[in-house]
Amino acid sequence: MMYLQILIISVGALFFLVGTVGLLRFPDVYTRIHALTKADNIGMGLIVLGLLPSTDSVAQALKLILCWLLVLGASSVAAYLVAAKQRASEAKERAADAKTQPLKGEQTKAEGL
Repeated sequence: MMYLQILIISVGALFFLVGTVGLLRFPDVYTRIHALTKADNIGMGLIVLGLLPSTDSVAQALKLILCWLLVLGASSVAAYLVAAKQRASEAKERAADAKTQPLKGEQTKAEGL
């Protein structure tokens, strides 16, 4: 049983590592958030699953599961907030670009002279 626990915890740690590599390697904010939240949530779940047989009481097991659920909730809220901020930032950039560029078919004063 102990070897199975070690295997499950190691796989969970590997998921954390893969999520960190995805955070560093992916090109934009949205893919980074996806890689990090998915891999970390699965990694945390596997680590909790590997630690559950080692608990002495049901209360300890419930605390581990509660910690995992809190991490799930916190990571999803954080990912949502980061994505919303990025989307608002991109919208501001598009609006600023639209103000500085003339509409199609319009001539600027320099071109018209």
